Amino acid sequence: MSSIDRSQSVGGTRTYEVRTYGCQMNVHDSERLAGLLEDAGYVRAPEGADGDADVVVFNTCAVRENADNKLYGNLGHLAPKKASRPGMQIAVGGCLAQKDRDTIVKRAPWVDVVFGTHNIGKLPVLLERARVQEEAQVEIAESLEAFPSTLPTRRESAYAAWVSISVGCNNTCTFCIVPALRGKEKDRRPGDILAEIEALVAEGVSEITLLGQNVNAYGSDIGDREAFSKLLRACGRIEGLERVRFTSPHPRDFTDDVIAAMAETPNVMPQLHMPLQSGSDTVLKAMRRSYRQERYLGIIEKVRAAIPHAAISTDIIVGFPGETEEDFEQTLHVVREARFAQAFTFQYSKRPGTPAAEMDGQIPKKVVQERYERLVALQEEISWEENKKQVGRTLELMVAEGEGRKDDTTHRLSGRAPDNRLVHFTKPEQEVRPGDVVTVEITYAAPHHLLAEGAVLDVRRTRAGDAWEKRNAEKAPQPAGVMLGLPKIGVPEPLPVAASGCGCD
Repeated sequence: MSSIDRSQSVGGTRTYEVRTYGCQMNVHDSERLAGLLEDAGYVRAPEGADGDADVVVFNTCAVRENADNKLYGNLGHLAPKKASRPGMQIAVGGCLAQKDRDTIVKRAPWVDVVFGTHNIGKLPVLLERARVQEEAQVEIAESLEAFPSTLPTRRESAYAAWVSISVGCNNTCTFCIVPALRGKEKDRRPGDILAEIEALVAEGVSEITLLGQNVNAYGSDIGDREAFSKLLRACGRIEGLERVRFTSPHPRDFTDDVIAAMAETPNVMPQLHMPLQSGSDTVLKAMRRSYRQERYLGIIEKVRAAIPHAAISTDIIVGFPGETEEDFEQTLHVVREARFAQAFTFQYSKRPGTPAAEMDGQIPKKVVQERYERLVALQEEISWEENKKQVGRTLELMVAEGEGRKDDTTHRLSGRAPDNRLVHFTKPEQEVRPGDVVTVEITYAAPHHLLAEGAVLDVRRTRAGDAWEKRNAEKAPQPAGVMLGLPKIGVPEPLPVAASGCGCD
């Protein structure tokens, strides 16, 4: 079958593929893009279509190193396919589109649509306009046109969902370009957020993750400094909502009322992702981070006192301009003191358009690599030690879909503990569906996962499992998956903030 035949084989309807790069915000946006396209009559291309779709959408990131090279390489790969297939369209959106604008069409004139982070809702209109006018459409809004969560969506999970509570960021970190691309923070009204969560729960969702570029700064736009803790408590009153998570907070805005809300709201999970970036006060100042080591460790201490079993993860940048060996040792000190369950570590690289890219004292690659390896080795040791403390504990797991790559060969299933640790467990005799809850005893710990090798102690069938079963029954003959150009980073399955994305929180 030719590529043309493949792309148009779904009932003669035009097909689409979305490729996503970047942070959770981009993944959430891609669900909206998929929903918009399906609302406009498109259907998803079969899994593995690799460009054999009528519309290919790139949702880009401008924060990752070599993001532009990766995009133009992929666009170049599609150029001959498009030349051989009349009617095929290519669209580029997201942060890189917001930043580069007209440059994309100049470097890749076969692109049909370029749209920014603020006007994703225009994609179907822009595609149709490009088709009718037979010329590229570039539309970059300077401010938010519609809050993303008000747009149609095509969620990738029946049992877990992202819920965006704010967009944009008011911080000015010198390594981050996100505020320039996504704008100042804009908060949703609490009532709108809770209405969306209630609607999701009514559909069978049992876990939600509150999402924002700086999630715990929620309220700054609406003039309520305790708005985020109030929102957490309000989530606790929603019947049927079993698990609440949020990502990513900023130490500057992490106040005692938030810690109290986490500890006192049963469905808020004992998990916290708290970006550190550096343990050195000197480097934190150069990064324009508004906290220092003592403040950061003080937050960790308070969280541990209120929520003893909390699993805390972080982001760390190694080799920021001007970082000395003494500065790096301060980072290692914080890692030892905080005892993170997991750390997402990044080697600093220049991000065009950021103040840090022009700073003196850029660190040689060899030095950065050596420090990075030392940090990773230390964190691996700590992660393993912290996981070993879980052996013997009885935990309730929400069964996950697609998280255990070896489940088929090991005859196991996988799930997430309340603190978001990944647990592989023995497959019980009775049917267990993603979204159901099982009770297991932990028997073995590895640095990045736990095992429950004994028999499952209990299986609780849930409305979330019913929703998963219904969805899969309905879509049995349908193609699967919005194509993601990254390893999965938690959308919207209850993953950690894996690759917290830009590392810019």
